[in-house]
Amino acid sequence: MPRLAVNVDHVATLREVKRTNVPDPVAAAAMVELAGADGVVVHLREDRRHTQDRDVRILRETTKTALMLEMAANSAMIAVALEIKPDLVTLVPEKREELTTEGGVDLNLHKDAVSDAVQALQKGGIPVGVCVDADLDQIKLAHRIHVNCVKIHTGTFCEADTSIRRSEAFKRIVNSAKVAYKLKLGVNAGHGLGYQTIQAFAGLSEIDEFSIGHSIIARAVFLGLDRAVREMIALIKEL
Repeated sequence: MPRLAVNVDHVATLREVKRTNVPDPVAAAAMVELAGADGVVVHLREDRRHTQDRDVRILRETTKTALMLEMAANSAMIAVALEIKPDLVTLVPEKREELTTEGGVDLNLHKDAVSDAVQALQKGGIPVGVCVDADLDQIKLAHRIHVNCVKIHTGTFCEADTSIRRSEAFKRIVNSAKVAYKLKLGVNAGHGLGYQTIQAFAGLSEIDEFSIGHSIIARAVFLGLDRAVREMIALIKEL
């Protein structure tokens, strides 16, 4: 069964709206673990718009499952990661004007910078993944720079406005996952996944882990975090 890693950035977003200390993403992380999640994901952005350094440092001490840190491939963030030692770093693109990560890293443009980051982090004992679009060339480039895994960006599939576009996007995800698996890369998937879209992945055994945040936190507003996580786990078990 694929693992579920829950992104708690949106808990931090709610906290930062009022510039207060609640709700605490550290407490949310503990709750998702108790509900059965296999890991916790946070994205420490350069502008610190939601998750803060304090959060990541405490999470490193308190997380009982796996702590996954998403970050840009620059020297400042590499230094933070080498200090904190998460269980996995996933390199992602960042634009200050975006609301959330809009796509994968373009390795055609940023191969050298990403490769340098991968080497530095792996030398420090940290496994490294890179978030890429569902594109075979990107998967192959990721393999060439010796990442441990890829995270296939599923946003185009989840946000498709017609059934044809959704079907085409899903085919690209399937093909990318299969190629990554053949190249012996770990295969994660995430961005925009929810309680309906996750069901499309039934039978796609190449995916090791789903990273899901917004839909779980949104459902938790009405049903509670424990139930929201357990319902997603139940759906993943059926895949």
